[in-house]
Amino acid sequence: MSSENERSDESGEPEQLALIRETVRKAKVPRAKPRTWRGAALAKELPVARVVVNKGALHLDQFFDYAVPEELDEIARPGVRVRVRFGAGAHQVKNGRREGGRLIDGFLVERRATSDYSGPLAALADVVSPEPVLGPELLGLARAVADRYAGSLADVLQLAVPPRSARAEGRPSPEPLPPPAAPEPGSWARYDRGPAFLDSLAQGGAPRAVWNALPGPYWAEEIARAVGATLASGRGALVVVPDGRAAGRVDAALTAVLGEGRHALLTAEAGPEKRYAQWLAVRRGAVRAVVGTRAAMFAPVRDLGLLVVWDDGDGSHSEPHAPQPHAREVLLLRAAHDRCAFLLGSTSCTVEAAQLVESGWAQALGAGREQVRRAAPLIRTVGDGELARDEAARAARLPSLAWQAVREGLKTGPVLVQVPRRGYVPRLACERCRTPARCRHCAGPLEAPEQRELHCAWCGRGASDWHCVECGSTRLRAQVVGARRTAEELGRAFPAVPVRTSGRDHVLDSVPGRPALVVSTPGAEPVAEGGYAAALLLDGWAMLGRPDLRAGEEALRRWIDAASLVRGQPEGGTVVVVAEPTLRPVQALVRWDPVGHARRELAERAELGFPPVSRMAAVTGPPEAVEGFLAGAGLPMDAEILGPVPLPVVRPGGPRRPGDPPPGEQWDRALVRVPPGSGAALASALKQARAGRLARGGGDPVRIRVDPPDIG
Repeated sequence: MSSENERSDESGEPEQLALIRETVRKAKVPRAKPRTWRGAALAKELPVARVVVNKGALHLDQFFDYAVPEELDEIARPGVRVRVRFGAGAHQVKNGRREGGRLIDGFLVERRATSDYSGPLAALADVVSPEPVLGPELLGLARAVADRYAGSLADVLQLAVPPRSARAEGRPSPEPLPPPAAPEPGSWARYDRGPAFLDSLAQGGAPRAVWNALPGPYWAEEIARAVGATLASGRGALVVVPDGRAAGRVDAALTAVLGEGRHALLTAEAGPEKRYAQWLAVRRGAVRAVVGTRAAMFAPVRDLGLLVVWDDGDGSHSEPHAPQPHAREVLLLRAAHDRCAFLLGSTSCTVEAAQLVESGWAQALGAGREQVRRAAPLIRTVGDGELARDEAARAARLPSLAWQAVREGLKTGPVLVQVPRRGYVPRLACERCRTPARCRHCAGPLEAPEQRELHCAWCGRGASDWHCVECGSTRLRAQVVGARRTAEELGRAFPAVPVRTSGRDHVLDSVPGRPALVVSTPGAEPVAEGGYAAALLLDGWAMLGRPDLRAGEEALRRWIDAASLVRGQPEGGTVVVVAEPTLRPVQALVRWDPVGHARRELAERAELGFPPVSRMAAVTGPPEAVEGFLAGAGLPMDAEILGPVPLPVVRPGGPRRPGDPPPGEQWDRALVRVPPGSGAALASALKQARAGRLARGGGDPVRIRVDPPDIG
């Protein structure tokens, strides 16, 4: 460096220092570090923020108070996402302010002047976004769902509020459109009370109905017309369907009936950003109608006027994540809280739906028998007697009646073949009359895995002296008979006809109306243009023989769902079901009477104390953990414990279902049953017991599920 440059620097140094001092004098008070806001002033009004933190542990299921720094006062409003320090001990207090702990997400639910906590408060670390996403209605619903299912509020909010997308928040939502005109009844005229139901919605009423929909393609349009009538009254509507295919059909029907821009589609297929943008449009009131899958049950629709659940018996409505709520039950809670209309629709009928009608909470909404006969296909059955005498069935495991139906159907259109997926485990039944073998003590299903001694799958009691209550026989059989490789055999039998498959790996949405064989697993049946000419429902024993309380109800629902895709009897539609004709679900299918079947099931469950007449919870875990949990839980006095019984061991690398024990570990399951009116007490007792164990000893392997969909 030259001497000239040195002199220049020396002469300029005082000027630079003076400039820095002047800048410091004019600057504002330095902002405190947002991690602790050490030394920062607090908000002058309502300096306490009540926060629900994103910690799903039951012993932390409460609100926590935090101090609001003055710089966050404007944006720290109820409903926003926040970041807080959590887990700082009492020794981490400096200058009257708690510091330290781990950063964690949460929601600000309330601003208060004072705190119920007398010690020093930690400050809010940051407000993630000024967008309010948790309103009081959604918070109240989440609290009710958590209490009903013995879960935590934080877990429910994880299901209710989608992850944030900053780009979606930065875009404004469209302006809301004015209410549309009330639509015409359309195909609702086929139902006895259909037009009256729509009129009540359009006039601002709150009718509650269990809708037994006619077979055919019109159910999506009928839902759209009900939504349109609700929007015409100035209120909002929410429709929850089991899968993306059904959501797409209702989405198209809503667009056709209401036009563009009046509803939002909430499905996982849309992607996180688009889904969050649609959710924000609903939250901001830009759209008043929503159709979506399971997660949409929490959609924050403004001025809610109608809640619709389609096909509530589908297992997709049951949330696999804690606390595992069911969409039907969540919407029932919303309907009671918001006093809005409720529509539970399906081509079949669950026992829970029948109970809503029998209790008087909802009215039945269906069509007369003449309308049913015109819309439903002809149902024909093939039982054991026919199979034994049928040469074709013995040679190719497919009865002659089915061959004939396929040949005739292929002349005019596609033919659907429904084959149960792998994994249906049979239960035991009387060899002579096929009455299911049940325990004398609790009426649970009997089983003899690996040829061991006969015992109950619920309470574990032995049943070595079992005999059939209907015919007195002492011989048992596994209820599985029928075809297994029907797809290959049909392809060989009809080499000139294309064969298409739809199942777990590849599900078809629709197929053309040209002649073809469509082989599908239950629930994956594609819609055919113009309807199927015929359908074969094979391996009926595999569906009816499942070791589950809902085996008959589920088999009938699957059959009716498939048969509803077939043309009506006047157009030549025919369905052949390979199952014993005398069985109740088969008779209900032949008569097309799912409501009658559900009523009879409800009467039997009421007599035996089965859900939904009773409330039940499943407690699973290692044997010693389950035993200790049940011993320490303060269960209601009228609670009955069934079991524990061992669960099947999941082999390492094998398929697992939600709720299965870890691979290779032996777990037990106990069922706790209470009569009507004690469900809330049971959920509260189980929640408190698990929270106490977690608070005392850290991790707890015991799992709790209230109202399990499958109880064996």
